[in-house]
Amino acid sequence: MNQQLTALAGHVLRASWAEGERDGVPYAYTRPSPSRYPWQWYWDSCFAAIVWRRFAPERSRAELETLLRACRPDGFVGHVIFWDHAISFRRRLYYNVASRSAPMTGTIQPPLLAWAWRIAVGDPAAEPRIAHHHEWLVANRDLDRDGLLWLVQPDESGLDSSPKFDPVWGRRAHARLGFPLLVARNRRFGWDARRIRDAGGPVLCEVSTNVLWGLARLAMGEPSITPALVDRLWDERTGLFLDEAQPGGLRPAVETWAALAPLALPDLPEAIGRRLCEQHLLDPRRFWLPVPPPSVSAAERTFVPGRGRGWKRLYWRGPTWLNAAWMLWIGLVRLGYRAEAEEMARRLGDAVLSQGLREYYHPRTGEGLGAADFAWTSLILEMAEPVKSATRSYLGEPQP
Repeated sequence: MNQQLTALAGHVLRASWAEGERDGVPYAYTRPSPSRYPWQWYWDSCFAAIVWRRFAPERSRAELETLLRACRPDGFVGHVIFWDHAISFRRRLYYNVASRSAPMTGTIQPPLLAWAWRIAVGDPAAEPRIAHHHEWLVANRDLDRDGLLWLVQPDESGLDSSPKFDPVWGRRAHARLGFPLLVARNRRFGWDARRIRDAGGPVLCEVSTNVLWGLARLAMGEPSITPALVDRLWDERTGLFLDEAQPGGLRPAVETWAALAPLALPDLPEAIGRRLCEQHLLDPRRFWLPVPPPSVSAAERTFVPGRGRGWKRLYWRGPTWLNAAWMLWIGLVRLGYRAEAEEMARRLGDAVLSQGLREYYHPRTGEGLGAADFAWTSLILEMAEPVKSATRSYLGEPQP
């Protein structure tokens, strides 16, 4: 199976590679899906770079350096970068751009660049542009000076339509009719988190974004934010990590994969990690479905596994995503659940071989859904055929 997965992943990555030049600046990156997502998405590129090291390590570096070439002088890197052509008039309604000529969006995505660099390229602390990028994030999104980042829109998390955002943004949540109104309002504030909070918000301290930020900080040799994450977002009653919205302190108790995402942190307290696994992840009524893990617990009333009326815009409300699966797989391996980790990899691998590299999968049937030839689904190789030295770096273990 591994040889077939390797061949399939290599084919999709090579077919998705884009190179060119914009205003004298060269670019080279992996389109998330050539037919649907032509531009450079921040976290998609980071995931693709991790897998590229298996086929062409020079492309891992080129991919991540392309993100850095888009960096503004102040260190900001946007969610989407429009290298080869501008967005349409229609997309401007719900894309976070000040104008159609903007080179990238004014919002962020989970900032895992330094972690991806550590896995695929080398020491990110030796690249000053990454440190400058982190400086912007701390200055502009660490609102309480505890190391944790705050988001101004659901799509900054990458989990766009997750039901956990409904109580926070209501009719203006992603994929709702009012979402363009949220974009327009935040555009007026320049997507400035402090201005948005001070105007009544909401802003959100979101779990999975901060997990990836925490991994990036550790990769840079910066202080861990895991204690702050546990102190602020761990909910002892439910045994989950729950977001916090401000002003008001709302904590939506919706059981999503993101509530388990801290499993990827190498310094998460073991007792918390085992509770996440045994109470939630490995429960066949919740996340341990035939193609695990669904993006929302099957025990939630908001669980929509795929298909049915309106399912296309509910893609983070049930379907299984490979990037989420990989992060939870890391936790299973680190905590010694080796048999379960291997079983997860086998089930996901079977779905990928049957359906191709799809954007997401039905967690009960394995049917491929969403975009075809989806690049980050090549992360299946990280589970089905882990590279030993890289796996050590995932788990915070010393390199040989």
